[in-house]
Formats: sequence, structure tokens, C-alpha cells
Amino acid sequence: MKALEVTGKIHEGQLTLDYPLEIDNINAVKVIILLPEADDYDLDDTPIEEIKESLTRAFEEVKSGKARPISELWERIESE
Repeated sequence: MKALEVTGKIHEGQLTLDYPLEIDNINAVKVIILLPEADDYDLDDTPIEEIKESLTRAFEEVKSGKARPISELWERIESE
């Protein structure tokens, strides 16, 4: 058997995949569902729009030459 890892949601007992599968006609498949446990959830609840805005700002800073060398970042991380 060939394995594919995909994500999806279960609502009212129905499994819906996040994206369509790009595979040819296959009549039968075996499905294994991995349910997250409480400690599996990502605790970062930062809204996606806020993350996008932050990345856009950072990219603009890099383009304008306001970026710092990665070695400085590592030094700050290691000192914390």
C-alpha cells in the first residue's frame, strides 16, 4: 500500500479533507484517523493576519537594508 498524509476535519461524523486529492480513480481506500490529544494543540493563537503583517514588515526591512546578521539573532537567543 502507498500512504498519503493529508489533513481534514470531522463534522457530524463526516470526514472532509482540507484539499482535494490529486490521484486517479481508486475505488477503495483504507483510512486511519489520528485524533489530537489536548497537549497536541498549538498554543500560539496569534491571528494569521497578524503573522502575515509581521512577515511583510520583516521582508520590507530586509529589502531596505535594515536587517541584522543572523549571528546576532542567535546570540540573543542563546543569552536568554
